[in-house]
Order: sequence, then C-alpha cells, then structure tokens
Amino acid sequence: MRVVNLGGLAVRITGGDDGSGGGDGPVVVLLHGFGAPADDLIPLGGVLGAPGSRTRFAFPAAPLTLPEMWGAGRAWWMIDISRFERVASGDIRQLGDEVPPGMAEASERVAAMLDELGPLLGADRIALGGFSQGAMLACDVALRNRRPLAGLVLMSGMLLCRAEWLPLMAERRGLPVFQSHGIQDPLLPFVLAGDLRDAMRAAGLDVDWIEFPGGHEIPPQVLAGASGFLARVLG
Repeated sequence: MRVVNLGGLAVRITGGDDGSGGGDGPVVVLLHGFGAPADDLIPLGGVLGAPGSRTRFAFPAAPLTLPEMWGAGRAWWMIDISRFERVASGDIRQLGDEVPPGMAEASERVAAMLDELGPLLGADRIALGGFSQGAMLACDVALRNRRPLAGLVLMSGMLLCRAEWLPLMAERRGLPVFQSHGIQDPLLPFVLAGDLRDAMRAAGLDVDWIEFPGGHEIPPQVLAGASGFLARVLG
C-alpha cells in the first residue's frame, strides 16, 4: 500500500501488480462513511478484487477530523444530528430534500482527486462508490460530473438533494449501479434508499439492487453482489 496526496486528500492505494497500485488494471475508488477512520474500507480491496485480479483500489480519507470522542473518525461533511432527528420525526421523506452544508465542497474535493488519480495510475476504467455518507457523496460526484465511470457502488446510502439530483440523473442514463440497503437500518431510512433506487431506474440508470434483513452494515451478500457487479463492469 502507498499513500499519495491527490486533490488535497490523502489517498491509500492498494492492489494491482505490486499491492500498491502498480500495473494497468481498472481502479475502484471507495469513500468511507461518517465517523470512520481513513483506512476503514481498505479490507474490502481483498474481498472485492477476485484472486489474481489486477484491479487497483483507492481509499481517500475524508478531510474533516472529528472530536476526540470519535477516535480516529473523519467526515466528508458535518452532520447536525439533532436537526436530522427532528426532521426524521416528521415526514421522513423530507430528509431526501436536504442539501447538507459542506457536501458541495466535499464533492469538489473528490472530483479533483479523480482528476489526478486517473493520470497517476494510467486508468481508463474507474468505478466509484462508498458506504453511508461516502455512498451519498459518490452519488453526488457521479451526478454533477460528466467524467466516464464504469460503475457506481452505493452501499447503505440514500436520496439527498432531491431537487438537484433528479434532473441530473438523465445525463447518466445507462450507467451501471450497484445499490444495497438494510431493511432495519436505524441510521439512514430504508424508504429513502428505495426512493433513490426508483429515481435512478426511472432516469434510465441500470440499477442492481440488494436489500437485506439487517441494519447499517455491509453483510456477506452485499460483498458478494458488489464483487460480481465490479467483475462485470470492469472485466
């Protein structure tokens, strides 16, 4: 593994011919969730990359350091948890209208990182994805930028920025998407994950959907589904 600075973000790169991103295989970029450490998703590289695969993986660290109570946790944007809970206690679908302060800046940082990552690794096939807050950020980046993507992986994310995202989705018609969500997710409502799925499908994106009887997590069936999806879109 090696760590490089791209677009102002520290990015951990694994896989490839040498375990540090060498070679000319495709690239999978995964964004971690709120409160997770920078290396949280790195183990997924060993699961999502088939044995002998030349796939490279990039794991950017979110730019914001959280208070000490979060340990080494980081965030792409800060969350007003009390406001989130107040809105969720009413019409839960109102959360899908939220445009989180700081999300636009995070999206720009990730876009800048991708601009530098492609040339650095010589990659012509890149899949973008993430978990939780990272999934929502990956979706925002994919919708607001026209860069080619081989696929989009959204694990336990949900619809945000409804008025902005929905008109942009048609520009990504045909984009392969893998999406998963736990039916009992206590943090991000399952219904808003379904709303995101339905909106993408209505706009012509090619969505593979896995729902599972669990919470805010990445269970084995999601890992298997995401692995098969990436093998298909990157193969």
